[in-house]
Amino acid sequence: MIALALPAQDSGEFTPPGINEMHLPAILPWGAAEGFSKQMLLVLLSVAIIATFFVLAARKRQLVPGKLQFAGEAAYGFVRNGIAKDIIGGRDFIKYVPLLFSLFFFILVNNIYGAIPLIQLPTFSHVGGAYVLAGLVYFTWIAIGVKKNGLRYFKLATVPSGVPWFILPIVIPIEIISNFLVRPVTHSLRLFATMLAGHLIVMIAGSGIEFLVMQENILLKGTSVLVLAGAIAMYMLEALIMVLQAYVFTLLTAIYIEGALHADSH
Repeated sequence: MIALALPAQDSGEFTPPGINEMHLPAILPWGAAEGFSKQMLLVLLSVAIIATFFVLAARKRQLVPGKLQFAGEAAYGFVRNGIAKDIIGGRDFIKYVPLLFSLFFFILVNNIYGAIPLIQLPTFSHVGGAYVLAGLVYFTWIAIGVKKNGLRYFKLATVPSGVPWFILPIVIPIEIISNFLVRPVTHSLRLFATMLAGHLIVMIAGSGIEFLVMQENILLKGTSVLVLAGAIAMYMLEALIMVLQAYVFTLLTAIYIEGALHADSH
């Protein structure tokens, strides 16, 4: 961040990287507009990584698990008990464990890409992927609510119980906007924005270090050490956020499902 405040020096002005540098050109282009991008490749690779790990972890199914089986069971148990059971509860949670499990590890692996040297690209720093996942969750919890309560679900979701009738004209539009418009947007943008911002900050710090090292002024070269220390701290913070965002997205999904299942009791 020090580099951003520097005036033009011996090697010229500092030009920070932009969003275009984060989203690379297509690897295998077809047609005039789109192609097979690095993000698409990493998404497919994440599916292969997740499937391979859990297939290998569950292959032997020993009573006394080995290290790989133990890791797989612990990962599954975290989502099953720590998210699905704790939030949805009762007998209802078990049928939604596969969805929550898939969401958590799919988002986690695609986020962690941003912390891996050479790959260094969290796929959800592109808003399209976040929109798709949030859209999938959006239609899922609405379908669950309609299946459980019929069309009455929309009344349950927008008309809070116990509210005086004369306040309803104000409350109902707010509930409609909050539940059916704002909720899916914030669900997607929370994931996208944090991945984009964190990765962009690390890229700016890296470019700043390169800029400072290339200066002839020895003092400016020395400040690159400060920028490096800040970059390492931001890198560790970004890695933590990558894990937290996978958890938060899955946790909110469980909350939305629970709300759809028990709309009549809220």
